[in-house]
Amino acid sequence: MANEIPKIIQEVGFDFDWDEKKVWKLKVPVEEVLIAELDWHFEIPFWNSAKNKEYDLKPIDVINFPAKYPKEYERTMNSDLSHPVDIMQNKGRWLILDGLHRLVKCKILGFGKVKVRKIPRTKIKEIST
Repeated sequence: MANEIPKIIQEVGFDFDWDEKKVWKLKVPVEEVLIAELDWHFEIPFWNSAKNKEYDLKPIDVINFPAKYPKEYERTMNSDLSHPVDIMQNKGRWLILDGLHRLVKCKILGFGKVKVRKIPRTKIKEIST
């Protein structure tokens, strides 16, 4: 069924929808965290391998097989690392609101840390759609 969100994403994901542009406007300090704190995202099929497929591509597959997924690899490598990854606590761990491609790029480039903004849950009303 099109647009059906896989169970794993329902289990780990947020229970609200947000507007990335609203997230970007928030005044939150930038800090660094270990990529290891966020690398669990690499095992979740957040991406699409083709236009007619949804939630069937894991970032780890792009990391390990860039030639097999050239469009997503190119999109990843073109991501702008001058912007931090926006994360929020959710169900006991940090979950990305915006910046998965940037996180993957940092991993591919061999970085140990990534710049993030830790968005407080108190901001949910401000960023919700």
